Amino acid sequence: MSEETETPEGGVDDQAMADEWAAALEEQAEVEQQSEAQAADFQDLQPENSGCGDIKLDAILDVPVVISMEIGRTRINIRNLLQLNQGSVVELDRLAGEPMDVLVNGTLIAQGEVVVVNEKFGIRLTDIVSPADRVKKLRG
Repeated sequence: MSEETETPEGGVDDQAMADEWAAALEEQAEVEQQSEAQAADFQDLQPENSGCGDIKLDAILDVPVVISMEIGRTRINIRNLLQLNQGSVVELDRLAGEPMDVLVNGTLIAQGEVVVVNEKFGIRLTDIVSPADRVKKLRG
């Protein structure tokens, strides 16, 4: 913008200021028109074939995740928690023989039964949660 023009009385020339504003607004309108004309052209991120065989998983195959098995849960107040000692029994919300939950990063993905292999505990998967069901649980 140009410098302000003072009137002989020491004030600012209103006409000069109005002309500067008009020029600035006109310049802004031109810039906006140019930016609209140069709108970004994004590529479609969806694969052309939606089949799972076309998805490249190599980038995520080495990402570590935490897998855990959950026997059951319970809620107790802090008073009872502080009274627990060796030999205390905590009742869980599951019945004996019910399948255990298999969680990956805290998300239920399967259920299974406990097995012992070479003196170590393991789990035999008996039911896999479908991806659609996992999405439903996240939304609900």
